Amino acid sequence: MKTHLLWLSASAWALGWCSMAGAQTTSSAQATTPAPAPATSSTPSSSNGGTSVKEVVVTAERRTTNLQQTPIAATVLTQDDLFKRGVFTVDQLQFVSPSLTVNNFGQGNDIDIRGIGKGEHNTQTATGVVTYRDGVASFPGYFQDEPYYDISSIEVLRGPQGTFSGQNATGGAVIVNTQDPMINGGNSGYLLAHYGNYNDTQLQGAVNIPINDTLAARFAFNTQYRDTFYHINGLTGDPNTMWGSGRFSLLWRPTEALKVLFKVDYSYLDNGGYFGDALVAPTGGANPTNNLFRFNNNYETYAVDQFARADLKIDYVLPDGITLRSVTGYQQGRTGWKGDIDGTDAPSPNNFIIAESVDERLWSQEFNIISPDKGPVTWILGAYYSSNDYLYPEGKGGKFDVGVPPGEVDEDLQGLNRTNTEAVFGQLSFNLPAGFQLQAGLRYSSWSTTDVNVLFFVPEFGLNFLDNNFEDGSNVTGKVTLNWNIDPNNFAYVFVATGAKPGGLNEPLYFGGGGIPAPFKQERVTDYEIGWKSKLLNGHLRTQLGAYYNNFEDFQVILPIPNNPLQSTEVNNPSGTKLYGLEASAQAVFGDFKGSFGMGLEHTALGTFYAEDPRLPESGTCDPRNGPANGVCLNLSGHPQTYAPDVTFNVSGQYDFHLGNGDLITPNVNFSYVSSQWGTLFDNASQGDFLASRKILGASLAWTHGSFVTTLYGYNLTDDQYVSALLSPIRLAGAPRQFGISVLKTF
Repeated sequence: MKTHLLWLSASAWALGWCSMAGAQTTSSAQATTPAPAPATSSTPSSSNGGTSVKEVVVTAERRTTNLQQTPIAATVLTQDDLFKRGVFTVDQLQFVSPSLTVNNFGQGNDIDIRGIGKGEHNTQTATGVVTYRDGVASFPGYFQDEPYYDISSIEVLRGPQGTFSGQNATGGAVIVNTQDPMINGGNSGYLLAHYGNYNDTQLQGAVNIPINDTLAARFAFNTQYRDTFYHINGLTGDPNTMWGSGRFSLLWRPTEALKVLFKVDYSYLDNGGYFGDALVAPTGGANPTNNLFRFNNNYETYAVDQFARADLKIDYVLPDGITLRSVTGYQQGRTGWKGDIDGTDAPSPNNFIIAESVDERLWSQEFNIISPDKGPVTWILGAYYSSNDYLYPEGKGGKFDVGVPPGEVDEDLQGLNRTNTEAVFGQLSFNLPAGFQLQAGLRYSSWSTTDVNVLFFVPEFGLNFLDNNFEDGSNVTGKVTLNWNIDPNNFAYVFVATGAKPGGLNEPLYFGGGGIPAPFKQERVTDYEIGWKSKLLNGHLRTQLGAYYNNFEDFQVILPIPNNPLQSTEVNNPSGTKLYGLEASAQAVFGDFKGSFGMGLEHTALGTFYAEDPRLPESGTCDPRNGPANGVCLNLSGHPQTYAPDVTFNVSGQYDFHLGNGDLITPNVNFSYVSSQWGTLFDNASQGDFLASRKILGASLAWTHGSFVTTLYGYNLTDDQYVSALLSPIRLAGAPRQFGISVLKTF
């Protein structure tokens, strides 16, 4: 949990912009792109021989429901889809789902949907797009860059998921379901190998092992090595990527009523060095983006994540059809990172470095009582608890050190930060005449965050600040929906949904005054949405169309303290943001042709919000609500929300050419577009805030011969160079052009 702690930002603001000194998780788009194997075209898409679009299901509401009859805006990707569209890591989801952006810091990923998610990269700013893996909420914003392997489905849910996903889903949720063992599935599985440029070498696979009539196991693994994308002058350490992951699953089903599923996985992700160059050129103005992979560096880099997860899911169906469910999760991880965080080889006093080690432990428990799927009234009740600890260990020279510059001003951190969440929730569904259905869901959550013997110290000045701080709060979120099954081919819905994200603690002030600023408040969003889903042309075409209007309150952002601009603190936007847009998607199958399409159009605008740009000269008081407006205290009213592109678009198509011996040749082309966006609320292009559009073209040519699929693939074929994340004063690049060959063997 690359902490990039807000806590350490205060003294750095006195020397530059606070993000310069925060211990942020930086990654250079070390996002790996394994060879996209195509869908195994010899496998029918549905029971009718593959001539219509396959039914897709979602698990977002604790039941398995048909996406076309569920009131939710979602993109659902099967293993087939992941292979043929080249989606193997979380940051690649932004190229297949509307209204989604991922800022890839490698050991930390900030996901935003419709401009809502996580705007500041630190442990105290909670995630606004929660990730669930096999029913368990995962580390909040960290350890998400592991590869997707042996996946059943990935669901990208857009809009607040306040009833089921909870208070960390103001923007939405990502639900990752891995493959379960199959008791009657035989000794089946797959093996995928690829080799590409940058010596990109990968081997992954899975095998299903039936043990007896009631017990089955499954083992899956992924390994990968890749040379770095970068050409660095200066110190680097070992810059190459080396990943290894494994998962073991066990399914026991002694009776039809009882199902016990256990999964445990481990990952060792050596990301080499996270490299980023300076946002601002030495001569002034934003650095050009014509070559993001060549720059200077004067500090050794190191970036390793190690983590393990275990989850136990128990379902028991009572004689009357009611399901009792328990989902228990335990996750433990360790991250280590060191790097140059000024993006140059500048000598002291302009040399800024970071070296950190952080442990995280997350335990969670959820209970559900689920009514049968049929009947005039259906319902779900649930309870949830989680405890998440961030441990900053002691050590010689400091295990967590930010040097601004090293040896002259070193900000060190040790201690424990603990966050707890408790919640109860439920949903009722009433079937009404004429195909109507009324649904109402509600969730009550309480949260707390505590610093336990957290010590901030600056050894050169003999400054020590013991921070035993505490903040808690509660919120009520939910959703009220009116559904209409117009006919078997058309489904419409309208709903109001709410979401909330916890507040957090600010750090002690090192210079220019003591004390601890007040905690920052929760974020809240209210979403008004209408949608229509249809099945057309005898099932050959399925469409989803929706419109939304969001009122987003108390956006959490790091800014100078109103009456002390040389110090920073995290505050809330006092006036809120209006976000509204239109989303459309479609999937088509016409004979041997298969295609998909997705688009998101969005407009965002801040309300009245005064703030000082910390990279520019500061002076005087600048109150967030009242100003006064001047050349330093800026009124940000009308500015767009951060990481909220106006347009997102993706399209994919493939065609099966049948050869005389039963083989297939399948070309596939996919294109995605993410329009320009802003990395801060100040929209200051000269300081590097502007993120240009991303245009990613991919293609593959697959030969299917029996159980083998051999594929020539290419990703980012036009070599579009784009900035994937801002971590002021540096920027991190998206993955460049990659190409190679893969071989998939199924058995």
